[in-house]
Amino acid sequence: MTGSFRATLIGGVAILLWALLALFTTGAAGLPPFQLLAMTFAVAFLLGLGLIARRGVSAFRVLCQPPAVWLLGVAGLFGYHAFYFFALDNAPAVEASLIAYLWPLLIVLFSALLPGERLRAAHVAGAAFGFGGAVLLIGRGGGFTVDPAFLHGYLAAFACALTWSGYSVLNRRFAAVPTDAVTGFCGGVALLGLACHLAFETTVTPTAWQGLAALALGLGPVGAAFFAWDHATKHGDLQVLGALAYAAPLISTLLLIAFGRAEPTWTVAIACLLITGGAALAARARVKARN
Repeated sequence: MTGSFRATLIGGVAILLWALLALFTTGAAGLPPFQLLAMTFAVAFLLGLGLIARRGVSAFRVLCQPPAVWLLGVAGLFGYHAFYFFALDNAPAVEASLIAYLWPLLIVLFSALLPGERLRAAHVAGAAFGFGGAVLLIGRGGGFTVDPAFLHGYLAAFACALTWSGYSVLNRRFAAVPTDAVTGFCGGVALLGLACHLAFETTVTPTAWQGLAALALGLGPVGAAFFAWDHATKHGDLQVLGALAYAAPLISTLLLIAFGRAEPTWTVAIACLLITGGAALAARARVKARN
């Protein structure tokens, strides 16, 4: 197993964890977005510190990184969520989510700009199939409209997609930076989330269930997932990762169905074929390129 293949598989773990996001977020329903952001990233920060301490590594040495590394990490993690929250507040959720979910396709396209990378038609086709599946899932097979009245929300959603795809691709330039540095980025996002919460929201005291949901989010979709994605984008196959990322909304929908919070439909079945077929197409293109 090559290092690139192993790192791509680790990226798949991040995608699986992100598939739990919707399920866990329903448990935290009622908490203001930035309050939840601060809580979950604080958990991720503590998780990272625990892992650093367990390995006996100096936290100071891990977190003492150049300003460019900190700027990319904190801006990528916080910017994605801030733009997404703004988009949901200023545009219909379906349209905002669809525009924001352009980021895997953009990763495939932007990765061609990196040294030694070559964009193949199969990669673009695979990501496009995945996006088509995401359109079906998020739109639930129904139509959606683009209303100029929600332009600010649409722009924020596109900024969200640009932010995360840009972070994921540019992260390759800092491959020498240890993944443990994500601990510091999570701490920075938690502080920024707290500042935005205090400025724009009213604090809600979490119930026991909301607290457990926030803890689960911080350990999984917000915690371990970002550490895994950092390693994957630095050392894995970005084009395959971009196509695989569309599995997240599919698995998320299947989990909601399994827990009785959504209904199985033909739309889900067709989306499943599109997303898995797109991922297989992109992966096959990479295998052929290496042979």
